[in-house]
Amino acid sequence: MAALRIRKPAGPGEPRRRNLSSSPAQLGPDLIGFRSSLLPVGVGYVGDHRRGSCAVVTCHGFFVDNVRREKCPRAILKNGSVGSLEADGSRESTLCVSVPSETPSCSGVLSVSGQKIVQGIDGKPRASVQTKKEGKLWRRLGAGKKLERCRAPKHGPVKDKHGRKSVVKDDVNAILSCITQESSIEECNSALIHLEKHSDEKALNFFDWMRANGKLKRNADAYHLALQAIAWKENWKMAELLLHEMVADSDCTLDARAFNGLIYVCAKRRLDDWGTKWFRMMLDRQVQPNVSTIGMLMSLYQKTGNLAEAEFTFAKMRNCNIKCVNAYSAMITLYARLGLFAKSEDAILLMNNDVVVPNMENWLVRLNVYCQQGKMEEAELVLQSMVDEGFTLNIVAYNTLITGYGKSTDTKNAKRVFDSLSTAGLAPDETTYRSMVEGFGRADRYEEAISYYRKLKSAGFRPNASNFYTIINLLARHDDNEGAAEILEDMRAAGCQCSSIVTVLVRAYGTVGRMHKVLPIVKACFYKKILFDATSCSILVTAFVQNSLLEEALLILREKKWKDSAFEENLYHILICSCKEAGSYNDAVRIYNQMPKSETHPNLRISCTMIDVFSMMERFADAETIYLELKASSSVLDMIAYSIIVRMYIKAERLEDACSILAEMEKQKEIVPDKYLFLDMLRTYQKCGMLEKLADTYYWILKSQVECDEAMYNCIINCCGRAIPVDELSRIFDEMIQQGHLTNTVTLNVLLDIYGKAGLFIRAEKVFLMARKHGLVDIITYNTIISAYAKSGNFRSMNYFVQRMQDAGFPVSLEAYNCMLDAYGKAGQLEEFAAVLQKMKRAKCKFDHYTYNIMINIYGRRGWIEDVASILAELKSRGVELDLYSYNTLIKAYGIAKMPEDAVKLIQEMRIKGISPDRVTYTNLIAALQRNENFLEAVKWSLWMKQTGVVGCGTRA
Repeated sequence: MAALRIRKPAGPGEPRRRNLSSSPAQLGPDLIGFRSSLLPVGVGYVGDHRRGSCAVVTCHGFFVDNVRREKCPRAILKNGSVGSLEADGSRESTLCVSVPSETPSCSGVLSVSGQKIVQGIDGKPRASVQTKKEGKLWRRLGAGKKLERCRAPKHGPVKDKHGRKSVVKDDVNAILSCITQESSIEECNSALIHLEKHSDEKALNFFDWMRANGKLKRNADAYHLALQAIAWKENWKMAELLLHEMVADSDCTLDARAFNGLIYVCAKRRLDDWGTKWFRMMLDRQVQPNVSTIGMLMSLYQKTGNLAEAEFTFAKMRNCNIKCVNAYSAMITLYARLGLFAKSEDAILLMNNDVVVPNMENWLVRLNVYCQQGKMEEAELVLQSMVDEGFTLNIVAYNTLITGYGKSTDTKNAKRVFDSLSTAGLAPDETTYRSMVEGFGRADRYEEAISYYRKLKSAGFRPNASNFYTIINLLARHDDNEGAAEILEDMRAAGCQCSSIVTVLVRAYGTVGRMHKVLPIVKACFYKKILFDATSCSILVTAFVQNSLLEEALLILREKKWKDSAFEENLYHILICSCKEAGSYNDAVRIYNQMPKSETHPNLRISCTMIDVFSMMERFADAETIYLELKASSSVLDMIAYSIIVRMYIKAERLEDACSILAEMEKQKEIVPDKYLFLDMLRTYQKCGMLEKLADTYYWILKSQVECDEAMYNCIINCCGRAIPVDELSRIFDEMIQQGHLTNTVTLNVLLDIYGKAGLFIRAEKVFLMARKHGLVDIITYNTIISAYAKSGNFRSMNYFVQRMQDAGFPVSLEAYNCMLDAYGKAGQLEEFAAVLQKMKRAKCKFDHYTYNIMINIYGRRGWIEDVASILAELKSRGVELDLYSYNTLIKAYGIAKMPEDAVKLIQEMRIKGISPDRVTYTNLIAALQRNENFLEAVKWSLWMKQTGVVGCGTRA
């Protein structure tokens, strides 16, 4: 920012640097990072002598005459605030400086009642009164990046303990006693100014009196004061009504000053939504913003990180040809903070193209952008440009450059910049040393980093958290246990919490694989403190378990001194889960065995986790023991517990026990299974053949509105396909496809089987085409659809799919041949039956029980007992034993062949071979006896069935 020599208000400004004489004027004062000493006489907004006729006055800042007057206090401009320093160094109050009045003759400091009036945000004069309690303004120290708060009044000169302006009754009465209905508008405004300084409420009451007495007609100044008083109360609805009244009732013209008071309060209190609203209203009413408007908004958006609104405001500023250097600084900073460095550089180019003169803060912002990216050549050019423009480099610039070189691991140049500080007459501050430690630490320069760390301490500064972390990582990489103990003591002396120190230590040593060195280091420093601190203890123990150092973890758990049963149970649960996830099941068991247990109140979560662990280890007896302990205790099982117990029994292949657990769970109406438990229920009931339970579970899933994913849809179709109506199955399948879920081969084969058995061949073929389209067809798919057409007697379609099976590269399977044999045999097409047998022999298919059973069944139906005997001889020669289905078929065949005695002998043969007859066996035998008029023998066998209670599911016949 350019600076001008202080002159009388009527005189033009004199540029501090020669190159400013050819540069466009900078509108308004800079709001960020500028500081200057001022003479107490003639301070004001100085017009640009090249634009004397312009209605807007340009302020280039302040400059000090070469000859300073004696015994005059110093004034400063900082962050858009003007203040003064007395000879003894004490600071007077500071107030924010904003855009000047629209008339060039308006001065920045006026004399009213013996007090200095500093121009405020609304352009009106405001008294500067020294107070003890001051507001907070951010100030960048000469020491560098560290921010410190200095005190300044927030709004009025005097406030009470609640932040409200205190009213001096005598002063208010004196002011009001001079005002009558005949007083002029200027006198009323003067009174309003004084009241606004003391109390917003009194000022607004007087404003209402002015309204009632007709003192507001074309009196924009009064409205500006009232708007600012209302803004401090955050009564935004009243502010909006007042703006409307200002135009509609008082014939005032809205200008930037009317809105700036509102935006100023929003900027101070970080109310970016309201600040944005006032700015948009300002633009909607075609009010031209000024430098103060833009500066305050950009500062607000920089604080709140509102990039979108900042970009909008920045674009509007450029469209209005307003040049606010702080807006560019805020935009560059915002982009850099979000890592959008390319856009930060674009903003710098825009600033150069707009010929906006940078101030010190802007130069530092540019320098920071390049240093953060490691573009040190560009950063050096920025530094040289600052020198060329007449700026004296401060410690912040050097620190920024050192940080940049440190991030680039260019320690040589970082040291060069550090060594040049003495030449520049500057002393390193804490930021300098910290940056050197970080730079050398990042470059893994162990000795140099430790050296600068010790210089930092010897200079009386404290390392920050980043320094500690960097040094600890260096010590871990270089295996310096003694140095680590020293740093840990420094961290304790700096006030770091024990848990934070342990976290840094285990992270550093765990990264380099030296976790086993942590316990000796800790024992040399503050091991006893860890034993008394639950958080530190848990961090250390968890780290040991995760690094397979179980002995160290168990040692600390045995020696700990803190007492917190709930915290301890959670810690043990975390440790056991950590071992489980790592697959270290034996370690989980050891931790569980050391854990203190309660027989009456076992921890449900830990017990369930251990049941799962023992199940994975196939130690089902131990898992069941924990379950029985839970059941015997007062613990109430929840959905997760039931899910884990059911899965344990499924893994142990004890499906009946799993079903009993599910039945017990269903009695507790408040438990609603989740998706995973529903899946286990469906699979369990399917394996047990419990179709009714499958149907009930399916409708429970629909009722509970569990979100179905791909796995759930496939499982429902696979498990419930035969338990629910076909139309409902089709509906759920269509819903699955509509939601974009992928099916699998098993699901499609199940659908083919169900549709084929239901005679829904059009649907079956659609499913087959879908499977072929998605490449999900396998040999089972062809077997299923061939079987469906074979059983329906549709031999043409059956042969068509047999041919398609061969065209797809699959050999005709034994299952497909069996289907054709059974279909042709039952249809009486014995020539085709024989042809299929010849094809099977040519293909060298090995007959299975099903093939022989089909042949026995077909020949037996025809009464061809010789052919049946031939088949039995072939079976005997191959060493193939008859199964239950073979015996049932053979008994039926003997009945048809009028050989009931042989049928009875087969029953005796079955018992000898340990094959239990079923209902079909006895039914076929009774039918054989009745066919041959052995009614008495048939009645005996029927009574035998009833007495023995023979029941069965039936077999194929």
